[in-house]
Amino acid sequence: MTVSSASTTFVDRHIGARRQADIETMLKSVGYDSVDSLVDTAVPNDIRQDVALTLQAALSEVEVLAELRKLASKNKTAVQMIGQGYYDTITPPVIRRNILESPAWYTAYTPYQPEISQGRLEALLNFQTMVQDLVGLPIANASLLDEATAVAEAVLMMRRANKNKAAQDGKTVLDADCLPQTIAIVKGRAEALGFEVEVADLSLGLPEGAINGVVLQQPGVSGRVFDHSAVIASAKERGALVTVAADLLSLTLITPPGEQGADIAVGSAQRLGVPLFFGGPHAAYMAVQKGLERSMPGRLVGVSKDDAGVPAYRLALQTREQHIRREKATSNICTAQALLAIVASMYAVYHGPEGLKAIAETANGHARTLAASLKAAGVEVLHDSFFDTVTVRVPGKAAEIVAAAEAKGINLRGVDADTVGISVDETTTAAVVADVASVFGAAVLESAEGFALEASVERTSGFMQHPVFNTHRSETQLLRYIRKLSDRDLALDRTMIPLGSCTMKLNATAEMEAISWPEFASIHPFAPDSQTEGWRELITDLEAQLTEITGYDQVSIQPNAGSQGELAGLLAIRGYHLSNGDDQRNVCLIPASAHGTNAASAVLAGMKVVVVATAPDGTIDHVDLKAKIETHRDALSAIMITYPSTHGVYDADVREVCDAIHEAGGQVYIDGANLNALVGLAQPGKFGGDVSHLNLHKTFCIPHGGGGPGVGPVAAKAHLAPFMPGDAASWTEGNDVPISASRFGSAGVLPISWAYVKLMGGQGLTEATKSALLAANYIASRLNDHFPVLYTGEGGLVAHECILDLRELTAKTGVTAEDVAKRLIDFGFHAPTLAFPVAGTLMVEPTESEDLVEIDRFIEAMITIRKEIDQVANGDFSVQDSPLRRAPHTAAAVVSSDWDRAYPREQAAFPVHHLKQDKYFPPVGRIDGAAGDRNLVCSCPPIEDFEN
Repeated sequence: MTVSSASTTFVDRHIGARRQADIETMLKSVGYDSVDSLVDTAVPNDIRQDVALTLQAALSEVEVLAELRKLASKNKTAVQMIGQGYYDTITPPVIRRNILESPAWYTAYTPYQPEISQGRLEALLNFQTMVQDLVGLPIANASLLDEATAVAEAVLMMRRANKNKAAQDGKTVLDADCLPQTIAIVKGRAEALGFEVEVADLSLGLPEGAINGVVLQQPGVSGRVFDHSAVIASAKERGALVTVAADLLSLTLITPPGEQGADIAVGSAQRLGVPLFFGGPHAAYMAVQKGLERSMPGRLVGVSKDDAGVPAYRLALQTREQHIRREKATSNICTAQALLAIVASMYAVYHGPEGLKAIAETANGHARTLAASLKAAGVEVLHDSFFDTVTVRVPGKAAEIVAAAEAKGINLRGVDADTVGISVDETTTAAVVADVASVFGAAVLESAEGFALEASVERTSGFMQHPVFNTHRSETQLLRYIRKLSDRDLALDRTMIPLGSCTMKLNATAEMEAISWPEFASIHPFAPDSQTEGWRELITDLEAQLTEITGYDQVSIQPNAGSQGELAGLLAIRGYHLSNGDDQRNVCLIPASAHGTNAASAVLAGMKVVVVATAPDGTIDHVDLKAKIETHRDALSAIMITYPSTHGVYDADVREVCDAIHEAGGQVYIDGANLNALVGLAQPGKFGGDVSHLNLHKTFCIPHGGGGPGVGPVAAKAHLAPFMPGDAASWTEGNDVPISASRFGSAGVLPISWAYVKLMGGQGLTEATKSALLAANYIASRLNDHFPVLYTGEGGLVAHECILDLRELTAKTGVTAEDVAKRLIDFGFHAPTLAFPVAGTLMVEPTESEDLVEIDRFIEAMITIRKEIDQVANGDFSVQDSPLRRAPHTAAAVVSSDWDRAYPREQAAFPVHHLKQDKYFPPVGRIDGAAGDRNLVCSCPPIEDFEN
């Protein structure tokens, strides 16, 4: 890999250490004379692919954007009135430009290191508070993936949390007016887990039999609004828990679920300023009654204090995370939709309670006008009480009506041959109402009356009274608020984020460019295929490219998170075994070192998890593997392995493992989280994998967004292809189980990965992989004498990441890996991955996008920290009063007249010289996590608490 210093291709801009002099410096440290010789040693020969990737040659940024314009032009924008859980909305430009399109927000990582995440944590706390106020429940999470899967999470939560013996094993009852995609997702999950689901019209009362939980929709997909309190009371009398799937905007006018007695509320925040995005990414929400918070899936932002007593935000109850709880996890959800939740929260901050209510009243007014006008023209309107959706009966004419509306540039919902649904939204105008009425042969009444919400469902309580929702009314105020929050954080736009297993690489601006174009962003997921040709062409092309890269036969991009991709792959394996009559095959072998979501996903797929031991060198213990295979041979369903391993090395025995599983009749699931170390070098579909998930938010450059969006495509061999995810909107039982609410999942961010592959080409992607290996081995070689590298493979090399072992240093000095993580903040770095997969270690991944200057800056920081550890060992100061344990250091602490620490202020704030010119000060000191969990506060505290 020889590169001219004058190169200006996109590949040269994507790969950080691209100058030949830098490459030679890194190779010298590692002990190789070429990148290819390093790769040939590190990557086992028997998994290497025989031929180069047969992808289109790399395009320039100008060419890629031109191709995206062509694809966008094949989509047809329309007035979207299909509804069914998706609504057009107006993203305020100040939010679109300064959050959705701002790298300060979209390149941030999940806020596991809270001291450098206070801005996004506050924005997510605003989201939680908004949800809690609107739904009338005391505790909300910081987002889930989409509404349908959120309902499925609520159903599973009710089944876990219901302690009533008579109801524990009862069926789950869904209102017939739930969204069709929601019913499909819940039924699919129920089939794998073996519990009964019944769909019934709950306006007529509950069905007979034992009931574990009930799900109601408010408003229903038909638009119907009715008082749920009687049904909820009846359900509770019978020992059931109750979930209401509620539209947040409607709750400014409708009595919230909590006030009607619901235990759980779920739904989507999409219509609060988040584009349609052809189905996603959209932030779902969940809120619960007090006492259920420890069973709630997803992330929960809470308030604790730092070491100076200053209130500080953090993720609360983090022990629920799957990497810790594994097969005992309450959910397999890992990625959320943080970026989209932040957009929705800022939309609420921007409009405030009065603004949201005004938007709701306008939409309701347009819907009532339309209903009254249609009724006056003799059209049968099915419901007298609704919020924004009018459903009408037009016997035998539904298709004709829908076609006539489409000819006017309006999409309506054809429910069946006799029924049409019309959903108005924030963007609906009087002219649109008139056009819709004309399709039915009606004229708009000048003075329309009737169809008012019934008094029993009208909201009387206040909401969103916190100052944050009543302060930032001008664009200047909101702009400065957004900037203030982003300045509190460290994201990839300011520093290397060396997180092992998370691949925080460049999210190039050209890749991001198209996602907010109206021709991509304003398309309804259920729009006619005639309007979505460009979208479907892009998706088909991306799936084909991923098929070539992975060596599988088919790819589905529907899963909207890595965890969902895992579930999709395991359900495909399950479906395959069932189709062969092997109903007994339900054991999933999982190495002890595997990603935690693996075990949780296996449980959700109805499998029994059996853990395989790890050998001292980090590989799978073959003696234990053989024993587990023999013990469970007849019941063996699959093994889940991560490759390269979670320990950051290429296990040379991967083919041997795959062959052993196949010989016993099982299938091999290869977790693709570390595909960044394989692209162009080896294909999991060719060296033994039957199915894998990929992380487009890692290897393929979709940004992490502070904890989402994510996309986790599932790739499979031909024999598993018939069991890939189905379309929830048209799903029928017995067919392929859908994974996400919309057919193409989080389609809105797919242009990013499509552009990345086109910009890099096959050769560029391969060079990126090699560069990632070089960077990781350079760090390992430079730091090994200071922090021993725990696991290595062939030639003492690592793959794309390395684990630094601090356990011996901790035993000698008391300095922990967490101390090092917090001290790195003083150097302006996000920490590496802490305590995973081995407690007491740090896992470092530089990616191919970091240049040598930045990598050396990180190495300098780590070596300086090692010298401070030596100071503790030498007795210069105790560990309790060391700059490591007292880190991170805020500006307030450094300038305080009360400085009485055993080390100088300069060492605290400027441990290396260059920080004097470019210094990030965290807004808070080290946060007390345990206190936050004991005293859980998960809504906005008074602003003055943070300003005094």
